Amino acid sequence: MKSYKVIGLMSGTSLDGLDIAYCVFTENKGKWKFNIEVAETISYNEGWKKVLTIEFNKSPLRLFTVHRLYGNYLGSQVTEFIKKHKLSPDFIASHGHTLFHQPKSKLTFQLGNGAEIAANCGLTVVCDFRSTDIALGGQGAPLVPVGDKYLFNNYNYRLNLGGIANISFEKKSKMLAFDICPCNIPLNTLAAKFKKTYDDKGKIAASGKLDNTLLSKLNKLDYFSLKAPKSLGKEWVNKSFMRIVDKSDIPYKDKIRTICEHIAMQISAAAPYKKGETLLVTGGGAYNTFLMERIKALCPAKIIIPDNKTVEFKEALIFAFLGVLRMRGEINCLSSVTGARKDSVGGAVYLGWK
Repeated sequence: MKSYKVIGLMSGTSLDGLDIAYCVFTENKGKWKFNIEVAETISYNEGWKKVLTIEFNKSPLRLFTVHRLYGNYLGSQVTEFIKKHKLSPDFIASHGHTLFHQPKSKLTFQLGNGAEIAANCGLTVVCDFRSTDIALGGQGAPLVPVGDKYLFNNYNYRLNLGGIANISFEKKSKMLAFDICPCNIPLNTLAAKFKKTYDDKGKIAASGKLDNTLLSKLNKLDYFSLKAPKSLGKEWVNKSFMRIVDKSDIPYKDKIRTICEHIAMQISAAAPYKKGETLLVTGGGAYNTFLMERIKALCPAKIIIPDNKTVEFKEALIFAFLGVLRMRGEINCLSSVTGARKDSVGGAVYLGWK
């Protein structure tokens, strides 16, 4: 039996904040058990929110300056987290914050220099999980399915409702996973029109009316007719999805209501669900009562929302686990999911020191 104590770091596209999770993994004869011992979400201040939404394509020097500064920020937050909870992790696994993701151009970039994190904490850091898969011709995403395979295989389907909704499941003993559609990115963007960071329990959506014209236009976007492997970046959401939403002249609450319907429809069509099968739902969208009601109405699978720690920190947990696999030299990225030429062991390692 082998045990690993790892801190997982995750920053999602919805800009909720930095998720930090101290996790313990135990392996026995190829079977894994886990526990999220301590976890917190550190909200971004307005300064970091602004920085994380800047387009850096015209200023490479600024990009790498922020890459270093954000790495230092991650390291300082982890150091405080360790001191506060008196922890002794073996290493850190950091997803970073995705600034751009363009797999067709073989480009993906996750902000947060791993060397800066290691230098700040004195601990070994695993990061940059996507680049190897991109180099092998893959999408570099999604990466969570490996964690789903080993840690959440007691569910038929695993759905995460973050900035972008994604799903993983097995079909004929083959792991499949992909981004379904935008989720909290557009919902949070429109909630800001009501001076809210998000639509609490979907109350705004529930007060709106469904607009079939907007719904039809969203459903007809080319991405939704593509077969997996496929993944989405925030660039596509802003350029293609939000452009259609912005052109609509209906009230904002009706836009939110219609987007919720769109999300529920795309999720219900994403997999071959059967009655009696289970669908695990995590991510911030799991707290959107109205959205969950629409998903339940359209999807035949049994919806399961786990405990709050799992809902909020599943992705940080899984990146901690991907770090474990990387340190063991074991496959943590599946070609059946990403479309790469072969499975791979992804992640750059920066050695720490005590």
